[in-house]
Parts: sequence; C-alpha cells; structure tokens
Amino acid sequence: MKQKIIFAGMTAALLSCGTTRQKQSSMQLIALDPGHFHASLVQQQMYPGIDSTIRVFAPEGPEVKQYLASIARFNQQTDPPVHWATDVYTGPDYLEKMLQQPAGNIVVIAGNNRLKATYIRRAVNAGQHVLADKPMAIDAAGFDSLQASFREAAQQKVQLYDIMTERYEIRNTLQRELAQLPEVFGTLETGTVNDPAVVKNSVHHFKKLVAGKTMVRPAWYMDETQQGEGIVDVTTHLVDLVQWTCFPGQIIDFHHDIQIDSARRWATTMSLRQYADITGQSSFPDYLAKNVDKDSLLQVYANGAFDYTIKGVHANISVTWNYQAPEGTGDTHYSLLRGTKASLVIRQGAEQQYKPVLYIESAHHHDAAYAKTVAAHIATLAQKYPGLSLKANDKGWEIVIPEALAKKHEALFGKVMQQFLEYVRQNNMPDWEVPNMLAKYYTTTQALALAKKQ
Repeated sequence: MKQKIIFAGMTAALLSCGTTRQKQSSMQLIALDPGHFHASLVQQQMYPGIDSTIRVFAPEGPEVKQYLASIARFNQQTDPPVHWATDVYTGPDYLEKMLQQPAGNIVVIAGNNRLKATYIRRAVNAGQHVLADKPMAIDAAGFDSLQASFREAAQQKVQLYDIMTERYEIRNTLQRELAQLPEVFGTLETGTVNDPAVVKNSVHHFKKLVAGKTMVRPAWYMDETQQGEGIVDVTTHLVDLVQWTCFPGQIIDFHHDIQIDSARRWATTMSLRQYADITGQSSFPDYLAKNVDKDSLLQVYANGAFDYTIKGVHANISVTWNYQAPEGTGDTHYSLLRGTKASLVIRQGAEQQYKPVLYIESAHHHDAAYAKTVAAHIATLAQKYPGLSLKANDKGWEIVIPEALAKKHEALFGKVMQQFLEYVRQNNMPDWEVPNMLAKYYTTTQALALAKKQ
C-alpha cells in the first residue's frame, strides 16, 4: 500500500510538492520500519541538502502510525520551523521496495532490534548510507553480521553509524574535557576488579508519562529476543562513553584491548495488568510465553551488569529497569572516572533532584594552588561553553552549567544527524570510529554471552 501524506498545511504542501522535481540530486531520508520513537527524533529539524519528503517503508500497523503522528506533531512547531512530507509504503514487501530506491540516500533504522542486523546489511549492500539507533547488535550472531556490514560499507563507499546521543549531553562532554586536563584530573587510574577506575550505572523505568499520558511501548519491547537484553541495549551508550571519554581519538582493537571479567543478568517482574498499561495489549503474545512464570508474571530480562578491562583499565557497567519510578523520582545516571588528582563524578539522585550534576572531587581541594588551577581551567572552558562556573562543596566543586547548555535528550538527535551528514558529505569519519563501534558491540555481546553462562 502506497500513500502520499503531507502534514504541514498549504505552505508546506507547496514546498514539498516542488521538492522532487527541483532537488533530484539531493539526498533523501528513508525511514525503514520505524518501530521506536527514536526513529522520528532526527526529524525535529530540517537539514540543508536533504529533501523535505521522507520515504517511509514499513509493515502496516500501530508503529508506523505512531511515527507518522510524530512527524505531524513536529510539523506544527515553529522553533525551528519544520515542514516534512512523507511518502509511505506499507505493503508486505516493504523491505524489497526500499532496496529499489536510488543509491546514496540515508536510511534511518530504529525499531525491532532482532530485524536490525538484516536491515543494516541489506541497506548497505543497496548502496545506502545507514544511521541506526542503538543497539546495532544484540547477540554474537548480530555482532558477526555487523562486522560484515562494516566491511561491505567500505566496499560500497557508504557510511554506517549509530546514534550516540550521550556524547552530546553536556555533563558527559565536560567530563571528557576535564579528564584531558592533567593539572586537574591527573591521569586515569587503572583500578581493580573490586575497585574499578570507571563506573557507569543507569536506572530506567518502563512506565513513563509523556505530556500527561503513559508512553505506549511495542509488545515486542518486553521480549529480549527482539528488543535485546538490558546488558546489550542501554549499556551500548555506557560502553561508548567509556571508550570516548577515556581514550579519545584512540583505536580500540577488540581482539586485544577488551577482556570481560564477570557478568550477570536478571529480570524485572511485570504483571499482565502492568504489561497492558504500557502496551495497550490485553494479553501476553505467544512469543512471550517462554518468559511467563507459574504465577502468570512476565520476566523481562532488561537488567545486566558486567566488569571488564579495556586497555588495562578496570570498568564496571550496569543498567536496571524498574517498572515505574516512585512519585517525585525518575531515571538516574551515575558516572565515575578516577584520576590520580581528582575524580569526575556525575550524580542524578535525590540530592540532585533527579537532574544530572557533574562534580570534581579531590583530596587536594583545600590546597590553594590546586583550587586556583581548577578555577583557571573552568574559566578557559567557559570561553567554549559560556556560563560555566564552580560551586564549592565539602569534597571539591560542583560544575554549574547554565540551562542554555543543558539540552534535553530528544534535542540531541539532531546533533548526531548533523555529524553524520558531515561524514557522508566529506567522507571524513575519523579512523577510530569504526573499530571502536566494533569494540563496543563486541563488549556488550560478549558480556551477554558470559552472563548467560554464569
């Protein structure tokens, strides 16, 4: 089934109707089976040189409808103004139809992770650039497919990249900047298994309210064979930040630089009523029967933790998914980097009112010369990040970050797209990006394999 949908009123319609004729040589965005809300978030702004008509190829169902509703909502915004049109195909042969598109476009893939490895490889072999939501691999077989996809992307001379929004979150960015200042941070400790030098933990919740309404999740989101377990899902961001923060610009060879020391996984228990509340489904589908226990409770394997060594540095990663956050609380993120002079810590607990806060903690904070050095470096960083300042506490300092720099998660997808478009147009992806993507997915999939054994 093919349908042309234009959302933004008469002005947008006139703009989009002329697009195909006037911009035959421009790149087009292709949304392939957009089953996750991340698929639409790159369309919160327009991009120079990108056709304003999005080609959508997906199976008929509620997920593509939610995607189109999101595009319609973005088309109502005025800052920045958005005027996307959509050309939609929802036949059962949607993938084959997508593969017939002219080469050189950008396929955005965010949805069912079991299908993602196939989608990526087919799109790359069709000569399309691919921007994929995480995770690009959820098990060892997916990792093998991803390695092949990167080889084939190089042969086809196209770019393959994943959406690492957390690099653009200001606290993570500043933690990385500060870790490169030996006068402030020193050098990164190596740590031990029992006392790692790098710790990244996050806590999430299945039931969330968006604009006062419960966010609807796909039924397959609770199936680890389709969504992927927690140990290979959210931890993708955490492992990426370890690599990007601790070893900037360095190539990480997963054959030699990564060692998984221990790993474990556990389930979040969910009743049918709770499941129905977040999916809109009145019963568990057949594919979830394997995870329903004798008390009719669904076991969702969304949680995982592992200790590993990367280039000789001991790190700990963990992700926890609870059903719903207690009143007045929310998701949390904890990040620790231990240096020889200071620790750089991001906390997001009750004391921080569940908003992330970055701290410099040092035994030397009472030393006047060290304090002066820290202040001087923050003043220098403030030239790049206007409004930064220090607030002293009993362990060191809080980095005070103005609201203008603290972009919400949804706003970071445009940053990733802008970076990706530069890689596509300039063919200038850094030489460390591809091996480090492979190192990242090797880490998560090997941790899962070990957790299942243990």
